[in-house]
Amino acid sequence: MTMINRKTALIALFSAVCAFTLGQRAWAAGEDTTTPPEKTQTSTECKDGKVWDKEKKECVDAKKSGLDDDILFKAARELAYAGQYENSLKVLDAVKDQDSARILNYRGYANRKAGRMELGMSYYKRALQADENYILARSYMGQALVEQGQIEEAKAQLIEIRDRGGENTWAYRALLETLGGVRHY
Repeated sequence: MTMINRKTALIALFSAVCAFTLGQRAWAAGEDTTTPPEKTQTSTECKDGKVWDKEKKECVDAKKSGLDDDILFKAARELAYAGQYENSLKVLDAVKDQDSARILNYRGYANRKAGRMELGMSYYKRALQADENYILARSYMGQALVEQGQIEEAKAQLIEIRDRGGENTWAYRALLETLGGVRHY
């Protein structure tokens, strides 16, 4: 192999590793969407921590449903966005992986929105302990910090999101907008 081919191969390998790493960082953003979840029967018909079971075509108790964690997570997220924070938390209780960053993050979101700011913040911190690259938790935590008047701490979360490859994500834009739409770094 000539020196030029070796150099080209090394550059290609380096580029592939960089692309993979950035892809992993973007994946760590989790449920980084620009729109709220679509409303289903879970948020329009089900009550008391029940979720819509598509196969049974009825509301079922989340804890007894046998539904997998992804379905339960999506239902809890939908309920949280619909303002049904207590129902969201009941559904999150049914998830098997209670230490997942996304579950801890939405426990934080539902508690914060329900007026339990300190409890919400503790869940955001636990989510970041589970996955320090989970930028959606950083965004929600930053928004909570703004609500508490802790602007410098919120700016620090915005910088963390940027530094973790999240500058072109909804998580970044949402926190930036909460901070008044001006980059402060």
